[in-house]
Amino acid sequence: MQNVNLLGNLAELHAKCFPHKPWSAADFADLQKSGCEIIASQNGFIVYRATCDEAEIITIGVAPDARRGGIGAAMLGIIEGDLKKRGVKHIFLEVAADNAPARSLYQNNGYKEIGVRPKYYDGTDAIMMRKDI
Repeated sequence: MQNVNLLGNLAELHAKCFPHKPWSAADFADLQKSGCEIIASQNGFIVYRATCDEAEIITIGVAPDARRGGIGAAMLGIIEGDLKKRGVKHIFLEVAADNAPARSLYQNNGYKEIGVRPKYYDGTDAIMMRKDI
């Protein structure tokens, strides 16, 4: 039962971060079932998946009133340290081309642009990024 409450809280936080397309507790449960890992706090979360020596960041969110306080960078640091210990060498992600704050977060934390997926997000290009750890 505790996991249901945690996933419900996570869905509420996701709705604050992404009000235009919120995920449900069931969406997060499905991600866990598919092998994704989730780290969450009261004001932020990150969902990622590792396979062999690669990992992918599925999503990261920080509550609007807590942004620019280091939560996103701290979560990246936590997963990068954990993944490195597990033998992961590369982390990949995609970010909307028009999401300047997220792109800045990733660039400031060592992620490099490696490609573009045209019109990936409802007509907006996705910037593919990678970090070697």
